[in-house]
Amino acid sequence: MPAPANTPDSNAPGTASPSRRGHLLALAVLIGSLLIVFVTWRAAYEREVATAQARFVARTDEVVYLLRERMSNFELVLQGGSALFATVARPSPQQWRAYASGLDSEERLPALVGLGFAPYVSNSSLSLLQVEWRGSGFGLLEVRPRGQRSHYAPILLLEPRSPENLSAMGFDMYSEPVRHAAMEAAMETGESRLTAPVHLVQDGSDSATGLLLYKPVYRAGDRPATRAARLESMQGWVYMPFRMEGFVDMALGDLFENQRFRIYDTTDGRDQLLYTTQLGQAEEPPAFRHSADVEHFGRRWRVEFDSPPLAQAVPRLSGPSGLQSLLALGLFTSLLMYAIAWVLARTQARAQSLATRMTEDFRRSEQRFRSALQYSAIGKALLDSEGRIVEANPALGEIVGSEPGALIGLNLEALFEDKEPLPIGHGSGTGQGPLRATRRLHHHGGGMPRHAQLTYAPVPGNVGQDVTGLMQVEDITERLRAEARVHALNRTLEARVALRTRELSQANQELESFAYSVSHDLRAPLRAIDGFSRVLVERYGDRLDDGGRDYLARVRKAASRMGDLIDALLKITRVTRGELKLERIDLSRMALEVVEELRAGSPDHAPVIEVAPGLEAVADAALVRNLLGNLLGNAWKFTRGSEGPLIVFGSAMREDGEREFYVRDNGAGFSQEYVDKLFRPFQRLHAQEEFAGHGIGLASVKRIVERHGGSIRAEGVEGKGATFWFTLPGEDDQAPEPGY
Repeated sequence: MPAPANTPDSNAPGTASPSRRGHLLALAVLIGSLLIVFVTWRAAYEREVATAQARFVARTDEVVYLLRERMSNFELVLQGGSALFATVARPSPQQWRAYASGLDSEERLPALVGLGFAPYVSNSSLSLLQVEWRGSGFGLLEVRPRGQRSHYAPILLLEPRSPENLSAMGFDMYSEPVRHAAMEAAMETGESRLTAPVHLVQDGSDSATGLLLYKPVYRAGDRPATRAARLESMQGWVYMPFRMEGFVDMALGDLFENQRFRIYDTTDGRDQLLYTTQLGQAEEPPAFRHSADVEHFGRRWRVEFDSPPLAQAVPRLSGPSGLQSLLALGLFTSLLMYAIAWVLARTQARAQSLATRMTEDFRRSEQRFRSALQYSAIGKALLDSEGRIVEANPALGEIVGSEPGALIGLNLEALFEDKEPLPIGHGSGTGQGPLRATRRLHHHGGGMPRHAQLTYAPVPGNVGQDVTGLMQVEDITERLRAEARVHALNRTLEARVALRTRELSQANQELESFAYSVSHDLRAPLRAIDGFSRVLVERYGDRLDDGGRDYLARVRKAASRMGDLIDALLKITRVTRGELKLERIDLSRMALEVVEELRAGSPDHAPVIEVAPGLEAVADAALVRNLLGNLLGNAWKFTRGSEGPLIVFGSAMREDGEREFYVRDNGAGFSQEYVDKLFRPFQRLHAQEEFAGHGIGLASVKRIVERHGGSIRAEGVEGKGATFWFTLPGEDDQAPEPGY
């Protein structure tokens, strides 16, 4: 039969047959799916490799951090040993042993071979040191290697007193070039310095790599700022020898036992191997390599890391669940899609009649709903009127440990361990809002129970006869565990804070008792000196000449000053006692009261006083009164003899928005280079005859400000006055702007 005139011939030239069009479509699906699979697989491959490399680099950074932190701990131990020399000229072996024993180095620092001291001795002073050492009952000090040298640094003190350390006593470290270089650098810079790799005297014939860390010790009280001054003040070095292998084991422990790395010393322009891991040589090359440079007290280390081979470094690339299996699955899926597309193409005619009956809105709505249900990270289930699961998404299957298809027809109540009623409303009306509850979930795959947050929303009846509600299930187990851990940590922190508070309170009480005891013991001899001096003047004054009476007067004056210094010492200890009683106080009124007291006590001095009105702060009134008394009293004292004396008390706003108060005068002032000495107890920048005082006022001011959580600074020019700035950061501190 001929084709109708209005219907194109399917076999006409230029018109592809439906079978051919279906074949081309299926082939396009195959090519497109293969391309998508390859691109997706490649992106996943690169992402997995990049993630594994980032984890590897992060792990190497943690190794470098632990090495640097442990080396800093060593330097802290040396600082403690150096501080011991600030109290005594040279500690005795018993004192050095007591300090070393207090460190508990065998437990805390097992890598240390010992903690020692070597004096810096010239050729002419070596024999004196040997005589002194022997005269103190410590035996013969034999310096080795023998020979004449300009300077020596024999090991004089070394703890613990093991046989290996005893054999090292008397060894002149200054004679060995590597040690000499580190000791010279430490002496000239005033800082700790580390040696290049050396063979420790204690190791004997062993081939272990050793290092030594030196810290210079200068005369007690000296703070030499130049190289020449450091050489002049040099007393010796506190040092610690340690083995590199033990240092790395102590720093890393068992956390990095499978890490492959090597440590080189590159300071001198050549690589000197310090440490290498004892793991066997890998048969395959590492997947990643990384190196990091570390600075340790004048030495530069390079740490080179090797990761495991690619199969071990990125395990997700292979295996049953790896990317290779996923690639094979993707290829199989592409072929399956090609077959399905071919079958669909052959049944296109029959399927087209069915597709024409579907509206575009319904298809789009169905696609959105299925996508939301399929790819949602929250578990979702459609329920019928009896609470049975009609459909479940993959996320719900992961939460309960079962395949989504196995959940269909199961009553939702069966998924939970507790017997509380589920928040499921009956009926399909739209007037009922969402219902929420938290339940304990039973995991079908075993393991600990999970906690889930349930949200139920009714579905209108026109969606389908067998669906009346939508249940969302969100796994909140980890969140609840995290909250529990936070609460536990808070309780632990509160207990630690309470413990530290009790310890600090006990220490303050002991310091207070010590101060009172010392003041009481000192006052008794002072009273005896003053009393007997007065008796000498009264009974035997006529037998003494003018010089003798003058000497007795000086003795009594010195005893009186010593008593004043004791009172000042007790005064500064009281500043840090007691609880702060914070309240809003009027600083302007308090300053005017202090000025009136100063005028009444010294009517012959009348400087111009300017106090800004409306200055307020939240602080302890008694302590702030002490603070203003000291600052205004200092300004009053040091403006004596000045032309046109002026004292100003005001405030200003800093750039960070905090209010800063100040006391300014145009008196004697001070040189800015000595500003660090102002706030130290008993430090004075002017002679007693010029301006009387004990040097305790500004130290009290600093403690008062710091007790309030504030800060204080000073600016001055010699002969032109001084300005003291301080903050009192109390609660609701909203003082107004100054009135001028």
